[in-house]
Amino acid sequence: MSRTALGVFRLNGQFLSVSEELARPAGLTAAWWQVLGAVLHEPLSVAGIARAMGITRQSVQRIADLLAVKGLAEYVPNPAHRRAKLLRPTGAGRAAIDLIGPGHAILATRLAEALGDDGFAETVRVLQRLSAALDTLPPMPDSPDP
Repeated sequence: MSRTALGVFRLNGQFLSVSEELARPAGLTAAWWQVLGAVLHEPLSVAGIARAMGITRQSVQRIADLLAVKGLAEYVPNPAHRRAKLLRPTGAGRAAIDLIGPGHAILATRLAEALGDDGFAETVRVLQRLSAALDTLPPMPDSPDP
């Protein structure tokens, strides 16, 4: 378990570093790209984005509000819930994401060459299995007081 966690933590750091590099020319951060990417295909509530990304609602709220102020995203009415508005990218937000596409494609090609198509597909399957297995676990019991 420890080796898996350490490997995933390192991988997360590597992905964040590469994502920052890819997002910078588009005027985005990795976090902004992550939130915009979550709503590219359909508008979502802040809570829905947080669930999809596995991060806190508060951190998504902060980024979503910033994206709206910057004109990269906007809040629209949510037919399913009056108070929980939906976030969707604006034209400027979509244009920024489009600027990341070529660098993203180059990185994907380089990874596919390094891993091989089958190795890349297997890596995705294993990571999805690990994530799904973690989703099925009940919450950890509270730690006993010392």
